[in-house]
Formats: sequence, structure tokens, C-alpha cells
Amino acid sequence: MIITARSVLLGSALLCAVSSQLFSQDSPAALDQSAVEEATAAAQKQHEDFMSSLSWQTSETVALDGRATLEVPPSHRFLGKGDASKLMDYYGNLTDGSELGFISPDNMEWFAVFEFSDVGYVKDDEKDKLDADEILTQLKEGQEAANEELSRRGMSTMQVLGWHTPPFYNTKTNNLEWAIRLSSSEGGEMLNYKTKILGRRGVMDVVLVCDEGQLATVVPQYQEILAKFAYNTDESYASYTKGDKIAEYGLIGLIAGGGLLIAAKSGLLAKLWKPIAIGLVAIGAFIKRIFKGRTPDSI
Repeated sequence: MIITARSVLLGSALLCAVSSQLFSQDSPAALDQSAVEEATAAAQKQHEDFMSSLSWQTSETVALDGRATLEVPPSHRFLGKGDASKLMDYYGNLTDGSELGFISPDNMEWFAVFEFSDVGYVKDDEKDKLDADEILTQLKEGQEAANEELSRRGMSTMQVLGWHTPPFYNTKTNNLEWAIRLSSSEGGEMLNYKTKILGRRGVMDVVLVCDEGQLATVVPQYQEILAKFAYNTDESYASYTKGDKIAEYGLIGLIAGGGLLIAAKSGLLAKLWKPIAIGLVAIGAFIKRIFKGRTPDSI
């Protein structure tokens, strides 16, 4: 889910539309500063009304689709299934409604999104075979396919620049993590820090979205939150039982896009529209400007 780079949003669209009308007048003097301020205020009001319509939860333990729980720390806010997808769509992301949760600090300087893929039990026997260069090539190819759909929908496209943190696997927590650097067609760079939490019946996919300059301070906060994530007892990786469904791919597939690998084998690759290779997330730059300087109570 950053983010300095995307503004395909209702608020910014409104501002651009009004500004366009002003610039189209015969005289340059027609561009009245007060009109610009009114347009900005209207877009901000529209944004605040939307945010207020969502069912935020704070400082409590929340359920993630009955598979796991997450503790929301003080000064943070959480959205569950449904509202999390609405917010991602509002931010200009491709979504199919599968988001289970959204969490951020009250000031919205960064956020993380949760999704679950019921692909089955993912074996971790590839933990010593994570070829970062090869995986990066696959990620770039996957995003190129996703950009075709983004362009068709009039959305900003994104380019994979390279690793910030190459993929690594924690055998104690069964967490697979990496960080990818991105750029937007609208200008600016961003970073997605991804965590795959392996479970008995699938994988909880968590993406942290923040500015690259925030990473040193944000990642420790993010990892503290993930430390309070827990699968239900019968959903944990350690609860695997012989006969359970086994995923069709391993750790490499989780990074490079297992869904794309299967689709390529079945000839369905061209029909995929969601950027499942990376699951990139962004927030509009216009929204970020609105949040700057505002108190949590006013958001």
C-alpha cells in the first residue's frame, strides 16, 4: 500500500478539473487564487467525508477473517474486510475485494494491508535458493503485465526499480520478507516492504507502504505490530497435518507471484488484471498533503 507518488483520486481529480476550467479562461488573470483555495477545500472536504464513512477500530484485538488476530496498538487505527478494500480503491489501487485489514498510525504517515491467499501449505525447502536477481526479473515482467490494465483504467503505472532489501526467510517465525523500490508514472519514488506469514492452509500477505526515508524508523514499528499477529491455533504453520493441501509453489513463487507462475503454465496469463506478481500498493500524493499538519482528531 508511501507514498509519494499517485494521485488518481477523487479529491485530486476534483482539484484538477476545477483548475483546468480556470486555466481555460481567455485571460490569465482569470486564475483566481481564491478559486483554487475553494477547489482544494472542496476536495479536502470530500476526502474527510469519505474517511469518516469508514468503520475505524482502535486499540483492540481484531480478527482477520477468522484465521488470525491482530492487536491494534494505541494511536493506531484499523479497518476490516470491506472497508479496507474501499480505501485501497480510493487510493487508486487495483483491488478485487480480498483485503482483510488495513492498519496505520493515526497520522497516516504509513500503512500496512493484509490479505490471505488460501494456496495451501507452502514448503520452505527453497529458503537457501532465493536468487534475488532472477526473482527481480520476474517481478519486473509481472508489473509490466499489470501496467497494461492500469493504463486501460486510466490509472498511474508503476515501475520496479530494484531491491531495497533482498528477500530473506526467518525460520523461527516462518516469515518471508523483502522490500522493493518503485517509481510512479506521475513522478516520485516509493517503497513497498512485504511480509509473507506462512500458515497451515495458506499465506497472510502483508505489505507495508512508506517513503524510503522512513524505513529505518517505520520498519521497527511495523515489526512490533506483526509480533502481535497470531494465527488461530489450527491455522498456524506448525499445525500442518499430513493430508493438508500443499501449495503448487514454494518461497520463490511467493515473491515472484505464484499466481502468475500457474497462469503461465495454463495459458491464462494474458487474462490476469490484478498485479499479483507484486501486489503493489500506493496512496495518492494529494491525500498525503491533506494529512500533513493535521491532528489525529481532525482526520
